Amino acid sequence: MKDAAIDQRVYDLYDEYCHGRIDRREFLVRARALVIGGVSALAMAQALFPRYAEAQTIAFTDSRMKARYVQYPSPGGNSGTMRGYLVQPAGNGPYPTVIVFHENRGLNPYVEDVARRLGVAGFLALAPDGLAPVGGYPGNDDEGRTLQSGLDQAKLRVDMVNSAHYLKSHPLSSGKLGATGFCWGGGMTNQLAVALGADLAAGVPYYGAAPAAQDVPKIKAAMLIQYAANDERINAQWPAYEGALKAAGVRHEAFVYEGTQHGFHNNSTPRYEEKAANLSWERALAHFRQHLA
Repeated sequence: MKDAAIDQRVYDLYDEYCHGRIDRREFLVRARALVIGGVSALAMAQALFPRYAEAQTIAFTDSRMKARYVQYPSPGGNSGTMRGYLVQPAGNGPYPTVIVFHENRGLNPYVEDVARRLGVAGFLALAPDGLAPVGGYPGNDDEGRTLQSGLDQAKLRVDMVNSAHYLKSHPLSSGKLGATGFCWGGGMTNQLAVALGADLAAGVPYYGAAPAAQDVPKIKAAMLIQYAANDERINAQWPAYEGALKAAGVRHEAFVYEGTQHGFHNNSTPRYEEKAANLSWERALAHFRQHLA
């Protein structure tokens, strides 16, 4: 089912489901009860579930990069150890680095593909799996969301910050670190900018929660902030965030992509909007090339 065929009310329900405010059963029950054009919206709702086979744009065997899973210490995190998906470009390095933060359900195939996209673009990329302390991404988003919500959230953020330090100090790293992430990972990108200060050179959060206004002066990275137009919950945070960025003199630029939904970069669901996703990604790569050179 194409994006244009899905009613905004179904997207709104899906947003509630994705962010854990209702479970899968409730999402489908409420969609079935929603009548649009004389027909139940259940088919629209079912069409929104991800199809991760469609997310792969860079093959695992692509000769332009090499990908592998790595383990590394994470003191103060949920288990003391973390696991991530490390992608390096072909060649000997060193490379500028970018950490990729997943959504609220662990390291799924879409986020791994994003890491590979960065690898073929010339960056050493790490996509940490916040679910590593509880066995890793379980293979489906419902279980992943439940597992992630059950973690100690403060320790989960520690695991992500430790992952950034691991990547920045990697033998193949040039020492220049950037960060990007989607949904929960977009918020984590903002939080990392606060936590690392000058140790983060560039951040590209996608539709992520803003940091507390009083913490914004700690940000020293150049920020490129990406929003979907139809994303009221996240977008409501922007005016205060923008004001704090300006007051603190933080280098920043923000884009709102018209006609898009929260999650528009994720090419495994009908929320994907190809034109906006491609433009936003071109901007992200240009931002990293400028500030991580």
